[in-house]
Amino acid sequence: MRVLLFFDQTQAGAGGKERPNVELAVEKGGIGSYHMFEKFIKQEGGVVLATMYCGNGYFFDHEDEVKRKVAGLATKLKADIVLCGPCFDYPDYSRMSAILAQYIEENTETKAVAMFSKENTEVIEQYKDTVKIIKMPRKGGTGLNDSLENMSKVLKAVVDNEPKSTYESFLY
Repeated sequence: MRVLLFFDQTQAGAGGKERPNVELAVEKGGIGSYHMFEKFIKQEGGVVLATMYCGNGYFFDHEDEVKRKVAGLATKLKADIVLCGPCFDYPDYSRMSAILAQYIEENTETKAVAMFSKENTEVIEQYKDTVKIIKMPRKGGTGLNDSLENMSKVLKAVVDNEPKSTYESFLY
């Protein structure tokens, strides 16, 4: 399973809320918060090809460019799936992840999912019918490891074209 990650600047380790204009960048392999779920991806036979990231301000100011470039890299690297998140309860990161996952699903052969917490109600309601959104706790919430393990199972199931019924309990 060939995975491409998409993070915001915080999850990539490129700054916090004070750096919303971090430009789109790519790093080979997994970086930043990837290390908290690396073992689960590997358990499912996954390899992270690269991590793309940008600040949420940059994303919303350059949305078309970011969508095109992430989709282009996914195609170029022959990624099986793009994971947008985990976003926890960060509303802007959740919104950009849902927008990006939907774009990838609609415009490439690559599959895509997003992952964020139930606190992002508005984004969930807007995208749950068009984007596979994996459940997770808010930042500091309980059950993070379980949700990250479930995330990896969903990635594998989606890549393997398993019926949605085998993993829908992990989605909103």
